[in-house]
Formats: sequence, structure tokens, C-alpha cells
Amino acid sequence: MKKRIDDIEVLRAFAVILVIVEHMHFNLFAWNTPALESFYRYFGGWTGVDLFFAISGFVIARDLVPRLRGAGDRQAYVGVTLVFWVRRCWRLLPSAWTWLAIILLASVFFNRSGAWGSVTNNVEMVVAAALQIANFHVARVFGEAFSGAAFVYWSLSLEEQFYLLLPLLVFVSRGKLPLLLAALVIPQLFLQRDTALLALVRTDALFLGVLLALWQQYPSYRLFRPRFLRHPAASVAAVLLLVGALALVGAPGLEIIEYGYALVTCLAGLLVFIASHDQDYFARPRWLRAPLLWVGTRSYALYLIHIPSYFLTREIWLRLEPAGTRFNAAYTWEFLATALVLLLALSELNYRVLEVPLRRRGVAIAQKMETRRLAARAAAAAASSPA
Repeated sequence: MKKRIDDIEVLRAFAVILVIVEHMHFNLFAWNTPALESFYRYFGGWTGVDLFFAISGFVIARDLVPRLRGAGDRQAYVGVTLVFWVRRCWRLLPSAWTWLAIILLASVFFNRSGAWGSVTNNVEMVVAAALQIANFHVARVFGEAFSGAAFVYWSLSLEEQFYLLLPLLVFVSRGKLPLLLAALVIPQLFLQRDTALLALVRTDALFLGVLLALWQQYPSYRLFRPRFLRHPAASVAAVLLLVGALALVGAPGLEIIEYGYALVTCLAGLLVFIASHDQDYFARPRWLRAPLLWVGTRSYALYLIHIPSYFLTREIWLRLEPAGTRFNAAYTWEFLATALVLLLALSELNYRVLEVPLRRRGVAIAQKMETRRLAARAAAAAASSPA
């Protein structure tokens, strides 16, 4: 099975761009202006997180579920699960923990502006993120206190919880995984999400991505291939329409549908469905292909680092300008340029120094574990067979 689907990487690029732009409001631009207020009234970039969820569900299930189903017994099943967890840990945790440490240090030693929040809030958030319960912590303090500069880790914690849960669901479903997942997805589509906890433990997009991965194994999946998107104009139109719809549905100034989260989930699922056919539907304009793939392959680093980049920008400019300077819309372009330079440079550094080498290390360890497991299985089979 081909590991990388370029259209999935392009979707990751769109997802992280939505989130990066969404979080500029008040995190980078601490001021408000009529122009900013108007833009963010009709822009809901938080929906990029749900697109990430749908992508993760699809990508993980596409590889993991066949491996789990191919395990011959409970011991083999546990072995496959452990190998999966080892690879995920080496892929995600080193970068995540590195930036948690940087955030904590910055809140202590580089916080003259106060942008990072209090040390106490950051300690609480960092501990919760390290324990993979950041979503529950953010829900607990939501509306009462700033949860700390690592607040974006809520979605990472939810994904880690999904990685722990999915092997269990495959095991207990006994071949009826699609029915079980449908029972988990459909009720969530009709929840109002009127509390922070309900909004921060949503798994509908994750499980919808898994369902798409399961459906991909059947011939009926290919019957719905959107071949018309091979035309560059249709491809561009689809991107603008669907990604634009995500941003509009999540906009606080619009009430398009009562169950907005459901529509976001369905749009994210549709985008992943189109991308999953691996026909470069979203990468048709070649001049856009390279930059989008760069952003997509570094989307994890960009997600981790965008808030620290914004707060670093505010702290740097506070120290550059004379004491008492009032930062307002006159500094918009300076702040934006500084933040983007920091974000792109730090993300590239993180990708090359941490992500790629440690991901390869995790793959090597997982391969050794798998080799030992298969060797032990073969030895046990040989010992139990008649002479």
C-alpha cells in the first residue's frame, strides 16, 4: 500500500492554514480593528482541526485496521497494537514535549509582555498536555482563565486518546466495526455542543475518517470517484468551494445551520474522500503543488509552533520598541512578517532536527519489535508441530 497520498498532504496544508489564520486574532494581533472584526466575523478557521481529525482517522485506519484484522490471535493482536503505539510515540511526542518545555521556559524567562500567561496556568496546561488530557483541562477552565500557551494541545490529546481507543474498538467489534463506528458518529452529528466539554471531546470526524478507510477496501468506493476533478479548473473550484465552506460554516457571524459541527464533519469527510482516491485532485495547479506539499508535510510542526511564534513576536517587538509603546493596527504588517518568519524557520528546523530523525528511529524500533514477534511466533509454531 502506498504510504503517502499527496492530496492528503495538501489537505493537511489547508487545515493548518485555517488554524494559523484563526489564531492570529488576539494571539498575534492583541488589538482589534473594524477590519479584523469584520474578517473574523465571517471566518471560522477552527474547522481546520476537524479536517485534521478526519485525515487522522483515515490515514491511521487505512494502515492499522488491516494489520489488526490480520493478527491470528490475541497475542499477535497485542503485538501489532504495541508496534503501532511505539511508532506513534516516536512520531509525535518528541516534538510535542520539546515545545511544551519551550513554552514553560518562555512563560518564566521571556514574558515581559505577559503574552504567555501566568506561570501557574502554563504549568497546569503543560502537565495536562504531557499526560494527554489537555482537552479535559481546557474544558475545565474554559471561560474562567487563560489555559496557557499550549492550549492547542487539546486536539493532540484527543487524537492520542483515539490512538489508544481504536485498537480496542476493532477488537470488541468482532467484525462489525462499521456498525459500531456509525453508532458513535451519527448521534454526535445531532449534539448541540453547547458545553466546552462536548466541543472538546468530539470524535465524529475521527471515526468518519476510519469509516472512509474501511469503505475504501470495497469496489463500491471507486464507483464514486470524482473524475471530473481531473480538470484543473474543476479542481481549483472544488478546493475554493469546500475549504471556503469550512471557513464559512465555522464563522461566528453566520448561522448557516443549527447543527454546525455536523456540517463541518461532513465537509471534512467529503474532502478526505476526494483526496483518498490519490489522483492529485487537489494538487492539479503545478505551481501550487510544491508549496502546499511543503506546508502539508510540516503541518504538525506548524501546528505546534504557531502560538509560540505569535507570542515570541509580541515579546520581541515589546523589547525592540521604546518603553510605553502602544501596539496597534500600525504594527500589523511588522507583526505578521515577524511571526511568519519565525513560524516557517522554526517549523523547518523542528521538521529536520526532530521529526524526521526520530520518526525514522521509531520506525526502526517498531520493525525490530515486529521481527522479534514474528520470529517468536514461528518458533512457537515449529515447537508445537509434530516431529
